[in-house]
Amino acid sequence: MSPTAQSAGTGTRVDVRKTYKLYIGGKFPRSESGRSYEVVDGRGRFLANAAQGSRKDARDAVVAARGAFAGWAGATAYNRGQVLYRVAEVMEGRRSQFVDEVRASEGVAERRAETIVSQAIDRWVWYAGWTDKLAQILGGLNPVAGPYFDISAPEPTGVVAVLAPQRSSLLGLVSVLAPVICSGNTAVVLTSELRPLPAITLSEALATSDVPGGVINLITGRTAEVAPWLASHRDVNAIDLTGAADAEGLKWGDLELAAAENLKRVVRPAGEGADAVEPDWSRTPDLSRITPFLETKTVWHPKGR
Repeated sequence: MSPTAQSAGTGTRVDVRKTYKLYIGGKFPRSESGRSYEVVDGRGRFLANAAQGSRKDARDAVVAARGAFAGWAGATAYNRGQVLYRVAEVMEGRRSQFVDEVRASEGVAERRAETIVSQAIDRWVWYAGWTDKLAQILGGLNPVAGPYFDISAPEPTGVVAVLAPQRSSLLGLVSVLAPVICSGNTAVVLTSELRPLPAITLSEALATSDVPGGVINLITGRTAEVAPWLASHRDVNAIDLTGAADAEGLKWGDLELAAAENLKRVVRPAGEGADAVEPDWSRTPDLSRITPFLETKTVWHPKGR
């Protein structure tokens, strides 16, 4: 008799254990290495097994992000805003699951977890509203001494690697991810090493929203193992080192040095090791999170034509 039948006959049931995977190219593959690692709560109690990503998974994610870049960057700003707003809608529908996972991952009270989830959802909406305003704020008509117009406009830089904050499993993750993609970039995100569950649930929300496959790719695993490969990858155009500040066995200065090989744009963390100061993610963000991942295009156009 099968275990399911036995449980039905005795009036009890067997829990359906979830298998946590990566999120690459709009799909949920297992790590090519076949490895996983234990995720525990703040008291050291077992929560789940998460896939332990490898450098090959990181390369696959970069390929997926590069393949999705042209379509995402070429989409209208209005469309990108609608897509980001749809992510907020899907998260709202799964609020209770996010609250439970934030509570377990960060060891906070239920009321605090509810506040964090609300702020994360609101953060998506906030960045969704900026998609069609960036050109107005950051671009403009430049005065020139000649019979032509000189127009500046912001453009996405390309594929951005993001090391998510180690402590803030959801709000911090959204705060570093949303500004990357709202302007037309694609992202490869290395999630919090010890608190990856809210990020995995976010990937499920992304898969059931309107985000095209490959625009956002999430890798769980050891930060010190995967981050150096993302920093040195020549098809990555920029890297956010926020999550490297207090990652075990990793110095963000080494990553910055590796990123210099192809002149990546680098966003430095607030500190290093025991001196790291994680930002207050609850504060209202500003354009300083978006501008590092934008380039300026200048167009010359003759007057009267």
